[in-house]
Amino acid sequence: MAKVSDLKRLNLSGEHDPLGRIFVDPSTAAIVDLSGVRLLRCGVDTVRQLYRGLIRPEIMALFEKPGSMVEFAGQVWHSGRVGRDSGYQYKLQNADLGFVLLVKNFNAKLESIGAHLKIEVSPHAIDAMSPERLQDRLDYYAAAVLTHCERNQCAVHLALDLQGWKPPVDLVARMHCRARNHRDISGINEIQWATKSSVYGRGETSMFGSAGGVQLCIYNKTEQARATDKLDYWQGVWRARDSFDPADPQNYDPAADVWRVELRYHHSVIQQFASGSVDTQSGAVIETDSFSEFSAHLDGLWRYGLRQFKLLRRPGQYEPIWTLIRDDVRVDLPVNSLVDQTEYKRSYKTAAGFSGKNVELFLGNFISLLARERVGAKVAFDRLKEWECWPVIRDHYAAKEMSERDLYKHIKNLLQERHVRWGRAI
Repeated sequence: MAKVSDLKRLNLSGEHDPLGRIFVDPSTAAIVDLSGVRLLRCGVDTVRQLYRGLIRPEIMALFEKPGSMVEFAGQVWHSGRVGRDSGYQYKLQNADLGFVLLVKNFNAKLESIGAHLKIEVSPHAIDAMSPERLQDRLDYYAAAVLTHCERNQCAVHLALDLQGWKPPVDLVARMHCRARNHRDISGINEIQWATKSSVYGRGETSMFGSAGGVQLCIYNKTEQARATDKLDYWQGVWRARDSFDPADPQNYDPAADVWRVELRYHHSVIQQFASGSVDTQSGAVIETDSFSEFSAHLDGLWRYGLRQFKLLRRPGQYEPIWTLIRDDVRVDLPVNSLVDQTEYKRSYKTAAGFSGKNVELFLGNFISLLARERVGAKVAFDRLKEWECWPVIRDHYAAKEMSERDLYKHIKNLLQERHVRWGRAI
C-alpha cells in the first residue's frame, strides 16, 4: 500500500507545531483550520470479557422461569434467554450495575468445560471503576458462574466523541481500508445499538470492517443517545470531561451535535495483539488475557486502528482531522500507557501454517461432500459449529477479517457455485 503523508501543522502564530490545529498542504499552500474542533472524550465504551469453565449446576436453575428476577452474587438480576446469534443461550442482566452475563455457549455441551461465559460491561460501569477493580468484579462474577474458571481473552470498543466536525458526504469514497465490508445508513428507521434496538429517522451511521475483526463506526452520538434515552447521561460525561482537550478547556456545546468515531476490536484480534506484540525493552511478548492487563495498550490500539482505516484528503494524503485524532488523542483511563515501549503486531494464523492449510483443504472437501449429499448451507454450517475443530476454523477465518456470518456466506456461495458449475450429484 502506498505511503500516506500528513499535512504540515502550525499553531495560531504560524509556527511549526506538532500539536498545531492549522494544517497546510505544502504542494498547494491550502489551509485547513481545525481550531474549532472540540475533542470531548476518548474512552472505553464497551468491555467484553470471556471465560472458559464448567457451569455450576445451581446456575441453570436461575433460568427456569425466563423473564423473572433472581438473586445472584448478592444482587438482583433479570434472567432470560437470548438469540442464537449471540452465541449463548441465557443471560443475567443488571442495567443499574452495568453488567450483562451471557451464559451457556450454544456450541459447547453443558456438562463439558467450554467457553460458557461472556460478561459485557456498559460505559457507566467502566467509568466508575479502575481497570483493576473492574477486572476483580468480572472475575468475581465469573467464579460465581463457573468452576475450573479461566479467562479467555477480552474485546473492547474505543470511542472518541467530538464536536466542530461531521463526516464528509463522500466519506465512503475517501475512507481507504483493507476491510471489504461497509454499511452506510442514512435516514434510518431502525438500527441495533449493542443489545438494544433504537428507532429514529435522522441518524447517520457508517460502518467499515467486520464485527469479527476490527470495525470502524462513525455516527451521530447525540441522535443515538437521544434515541436510547441516554442523552442526559452522556451530556454529564461530556461536561465532566471539559479538560480533556487542552486546546479548548471550555469544551462541550449542548446546542451542537456530537459525532463519535468508534473502533471495535473483536476478542480474536485482541488475542492476535497479545500473541504478537512485544515489549521493546525486554523483548517479551505481552501475552495478556484480561481487560485490566491490556488496558495499558489501548493507546496503541487507537493508533493502529486509525492507520488501518485511512480517511484521505486526496490520494496519498491524510485528511487533517485523521491526523489530529490519531496523534493527539489518548484513551482516558487511570493507567500508565505502555504505547511508547511496545511494538504492536498481530500474530496471524494463516494458510502458510499447518492448521491454515488444512482448514483450506478441509473446506474444499467439505463443499464437495455437501453438494453430493444435497445438504443446504444452513444445516451444514450448524453442524460445522458443533464440531470439536470449529475453534480452529473460526480463528483461521477471523484472522482474514471474516466473521462467522461472513464464513457462512462464503460456504453458501461456494456451494451455489458447485451446484451451478458441476451439478449437485458430482
